[in-house]
Amino acid sequence: MKILIIEDEPGIANFIKQGLEEESFTVNVEYDGTRGLETALSGEYDLLLLDWMVPGISGIEVCRRFRKDGRETPIIFLTAKDTVQDTVFGLQAGANDYIKKPFSFDELLERVRVQLRPKSGGHETFTLGDIVLNTQTHQVFKGEEEIFLTQKEFALLEFLLRNKGQVCRRTQIIESVWDIHFEYNSGVIDVYINGLRKKLRLEEPGPHIKTIRGVGYIAREE
Repeated sequence: MKILIIEDEPGIANFIKQGLEEESFTVNVEYDGTRGLETALSGEYDLLLLDWMVPGISGIEVCRRFRKDGRETPIIFLTAKDTVQDTVFGLQAGANDYIKKPFSFDELLERVRVQLRPKSGGHETFTLGDIVLNTQTHQVFKGEEEIFLTQKEFALLEFLLRNKGQVCRRTQIIESVWDIHFEYNSGVIDVYINGLRKKLRLEEPGPHIKTIRGVGYIAREE
């Protein structure tokens, strides 16, 4: 497995590199965003560890451009930022996870292993009223209209529809959709749920995603 670290602090980069190499990963390091993006796009990496604040283009911009190129390689942000707004900003740019500095290597290693875990196969179709989600084509339709969702919006909607009629707790959503144990404010879920409701034009009465206060959410037909 090949991992690219884009981190401008040599001490942190070397600490991570040494630890991952001891776990039998192949690791390369770049110290600025511009060079990091070039390396990421030119090499076949299984995962990127990306510092938010790097010289050249920022980590956020590296992430955006990498995703715009059609790359689906998992990205974990290394960042001192931990507000809900910062988290949403990073995830919407295309990150799969983030870890707040300072962090332990054991925690980072577990996050890496989660992202590299083989995904379950199988293609299915799920519905909510006139909304149809197809996991094979990765498309969502509302009637005849295609609704374009981000990667995380799609994953969140898929999780809710897989569990249609059942209450999905916040902890379940975070651990299933983001593959992390969310130790910070989970208000990021609210932002994504509101975004889905607007894009899908979900309003009561009718099929909707209902908030269960203090618990989570439920997708249901009525």
